[in-house]
Amino acid sequence: MSTKPKSRTRAAVHVVPSGDLWAVRREGATRASSLHPTQAQAERQGRRTAKREHVEFEIHDERGRVRTRASYGNDPRGRG
Repeated sequence: MSTKPKSRTRAAVHVVPSGDLWAVRREGATRASSLHPTQAQAERQGRRTAKREHVEFEIHDERGRVRTRASYGNDPRGRG
């Protein structure tokens, strides 16, 4: 029996519009992990989380399209 923990892929962090607010949301999550009055505030929070957890980070525009991507550890091409 192996004593190694199972490898778990962490979900990317996204900054997305949410009504009049901006949400920091994990990929695949139905609920936001935090809501912010401005995109800049949500971006700061989301980027801190992505860096701490070494995951992908995406900022979406007002229409939901990806505007900016960054990688903090999981991208073999070394983006970010």
